[in-house]
Parts: sequence; C-alpha cells; structure tokens
Amino acid sequence: MERETHILLFAYPVQGHINPMLQFSKRLASKGLRVTFVTTISIGNSMQALPSHSINVEIISDGSEEAKDAESIDASLERYKLHVSQSLSKLIEKHYSSSYPPKILVYDSIMPWALEIARKIGIDGVPFFTQSCVVNAINYHANHGAIQMPVEEGASISLPSIPSLGFDDLTSFLCDKGMYPAWLELALNQFSNFQEANLLLCNTFNELENEVVNWMTSQQWPVKTIGPAIPSIYLDKRLEDDKEYGVHLFKPDVDACMKWLDTKESDSVVYTSFGSLASLGEEQMDELTRGLKNSNCYFLWVVRETEQKKLPPNLLQETSEKGLVVSWCPQLEVLAHKAIGCFMTHCGWNSTLEALSLGVPMVAMPIWTDQPTNAKFIVDVWKVGVRIKLDERGIATKEEIELCIKEVIEGERGKEMKMNSVRWKELAKEAVDEGGSSDKNIEEFVAKLVNS
Repeated sequence: MERETHILLFAYPVQGHINPMLQFSKRLASKGLRVTFVTTISIGNSMQALPSHSINVEIISDGSEEAKDAESIDASLERYKLHVSQSLSKLIEKHYSSSYPPKILVYDSIMPWALEIARKIGIDGVPFFTQSCVVNAINYHANHGAIQMPVEEGASISLPSIPSLGFDDLTSFLCDKGMYPAWLELALNQFSNFQEANLLLCNTFNELENEVVNWMTSQQWPVKTIGPAIPSIYLDKRLEDDKEYGVHLFKPDVDACMKWLDTKESDSVVYTSFGSLASLGEEQMDELTRGLKNSNCYFLWVVRETEQKKLPPNLLQETSEKGLVVSWCPQLEVLAHKAIGCFMTHCGWNSTLEALSLGVPMVAMPIWTDQPTNAKFIVDVWKVGVRIKLDERGIATKEEIELCIKEVIEGERGKEMKMNSVRWKELAKEAVDEGGSSDKNIEEFVAKLVNS
C-alpha cells in the first residue's frame, strides 16, 4: 500500500532531543505514515541509514558552516533561528508542492517559531516536548509569573499537582537567571504560543506522571503522552530491527564494553555516565574516581575524550582490575546487561527514562537544567534511587559517592529500589505495547491525520 499521509518531524540538533523524536518517527512509520525526519547539517553526517523503518531523512542548513569559533550562546541561537527559519520554510514548500504534501510538522518545543512557519505555508504544527511533564509544568508556571525568579536559596515552591520543591530540586535556570539567560529564555519560550497548537506531544507515559498529566488535561491542554521513546527491542519488541536510535554523535566502543560486562556477575557493576554535554571540574573527577574505587564494586565509566585529561594520572593502572573507562558506550545495551547493578547518572530525561524502562536503580548526581527535578522524582516519587548530597563547595565527595553506591548495590533500601525499578519497567512496556496508554495516543494521532 502506498503511504499517502505524509508527516514532517524536526528535532533540535542535540543528541538528547534527536533520539526521542527519531524513535517517535519509527513508531509513526510502523503505523503506515510517510515520514520525513528533518535535521541540520551539523548533525546530518552522524545519522545512520534507516531503511528498515521507511524514514526519509532531509538535511537543511543551520548556518553552522558560517559559525565563528568563539561564538557566544546568544549569537549561536540567533544564527540558528535565522538560517533554520529560511531553510525549513523552503523544505516545507518543496514537499508541499510534491505528490504527497505533508499534513503536519512535528517540531521540537524549544523552537515555537516553527508553528508560524508551518501555518504560513498551509500545514499544521505540533510541538514535541523532550522533557518530563513535571518540568514542562514548572517552566509553564515560571513563564506565567507564578515563580519569583531567581529562586532564592532556602525557598520552597508549591505548584498544583507537583510535590513541594526545594531550591535544589529546581531547574538550574530558575535559580540563577544570570548564568544562562539564553537557555532560560529557550525553556520559557516553549510556552509563548503553545495554546495555539491543537496537540502537545510529550515523551513520557501516563502512569509515570499521572498527577501532572491529569492537571494539564484539567487546564484544557491537548496533551498526549507517547513515550518512553526508546528502541522497541527494549520494550514491546513490535518494531522489527529497532535495536538503537540511529544517530551517534560520539563513536561508542561497543565490543570493549560488552565483552568486559560479560565477565561480571549479575548486579555487580556501577555504570557511570553524565551524558553528552555535562562537564565536571578536576576536583570533582578526582573525588568521583576515589569514590568509585573505594566502593569496591566493578565500574564502567564513560568519560568523553574532551574530559579525559581531567582524570587522575594513574587511574587506569590503579583500577584496571575493577574498572573500565571508555569515551562512549551503547548505553541501552549496557543498561540492559544483567551485570549492571546501578546507574550513576546526571539524570538527563532520556537517561532517566532509559533506566526506568530497563529496570535499573539509580545513584542521582544532577548537574544542571532539568536534572535536579528529575533527581527529586527518581528518589522521592518513583523511589528508584538515592541522590548524592553535595558539600558546602558544591562537590560530591568520595565518601558520599561510596556511601550512595553501597546503599543501592548492597543495602536494604537497594532491594526496594530494585523492586520498584522492575515495576516501572513493566509499566513502561505496557504503555507502548498494543492497547497501552502511549500506543493508544499514537493510534489516535495517526487516525486523525489520515482522516483529516
């Protein structure tokens, strides 16, 4: 059957935003839609072919070829918006006059201006939120003046449908406006025109964020949860050959990681990774090294090449029996391995969803953006982890790191966290499986498109 209903999807060009939207694209293609995934030059070269999922990939200019070396964040965002507005507009027009004009553009919520571009040409637009519904709700309240910014240390915030949040549980942008003004603006601007959209797509699942999803619905937000947007092999196994996301901004050392893990016993390894963007200071790297070493557990630690110069000089020799340090790894494969006992994580939303979906308890060490809020929920709401307490210098000490690892791997509370993790894993699988909450939402979205 010819795929007649055409949809365009456009993600913001960083790994944590591309991965979930690419997974959603595969789900749509599996339901019979003609799917075009749009990305920019700066990312296009990292994309792998996606033939088995019938997804067409289009690459547009984001002006990165003209970027200056010492470009500020503000200049970079301005350049991006200017170039993408033009190149995205041309791309939609090209497809609009083809045999299969697109009906809709699904765009990353941090680019609200994409809605206007789509509607000018005559198609509808739908924002795709890559953070949790709780974080979206907090940003919405901040945008509407319900949170006094910057939030002062010691303050606590009460918002509808969300547990009371302390200073350390809030998005870093809300606590220090001066530090990342451009990022704060991006986070809040998602809500500048969202009420003009007929639908809001969120990478989460109803059961995980039930209260806040119900609150959004009560406010007449047309919200649909479609996650967890991770490869099907780890959840419902309904998408053939869907074993990985399909984009690598860093080259993973697959063989070294998996062969090493195969030699370890069940639940004996601490997997440590702080994502594709976070950067730790030398002092913190030193404490982390000693904490991992003193825990006496095996550890697999991802340290990006740009960060490796911060490692203590003799680390590799001193820990060769207990630890493996790699520059990047296939995170889903690692988390799914029986040897992993816990995940020490920065609590980025994708990493959080992956750990929940694979039943792995966490040691939370949030660094910035939405990570402190995710950590709060990991510990106090979903009860699948512990959070590292920082000292007065803002450092996670070796003693604290060792203590937290041992609590998850060996402690009584660790057993409870493991049981809760397995329960969330089952609920995540049910959500995307046939008839589950996220699957129904995707089916409804597709049916509306096909019949409109």
